[in-house]
Amino acid sequence: MSKVIIITASNNQNLKLANQFKEEVSSNGGESEVVDLVDLNLPLYSPEAEKSGIPEQIAMIVDLCNNSNKFIFVTPEYNGGIAPTLNNFIAWVSRAGGKNWRVTFNNKTSLIATFSGGGGQHALMMLRSQLAFIGMNVIGRQVVATFQNSDVSGDIKDCTKLLIES
Repeated sequence: MSKVIIITASNNQNLKLANQFKEEVSSNGGESEVVDLVDLNLPLYSPEAEKSGIPEQIAMIVDLCNNSNKFIFVTPEYNGGIAPTLNNFIAWVSRAGGKNWRVTFNNKTSLIATFSGGGGQHALMMLRSQLAFIGMNVIGRQVVATFQNSDVSGDIKDCTKLLIES
């Protein structure tokens, strides 16, 4: 059975959504771990910040990600884009692995999801493009939760099954 890494780019509703995915993976006999990027409190990536070294948290997460072949990314929409914590995380990962950093993501399957007040479609479109650029295979279906449509348990069940079976 695959190990699924669930990366959430904000807490509150998106963390709740990430934990719903964790429960669904478990109910399908899978193993998963939620990585809360807010709790990691990574410094903002810059070449200057990198001179101080790769943050310890990134080295641990890179190891975790390298030992997984399935991912779920949960992000709210921030001003029509993905959450800054997620972009910052990807920037640090791309620097932590040296010239071979893409092995962390390359040819691995991912599912994308959002809980966003504005619908989150722009964030998911941008995230799909970014994940494909770094080599991930993003499944076609996605999960979109809003305050008007917060019960997405059926979508979570269906999409998790697609992810696990891929």
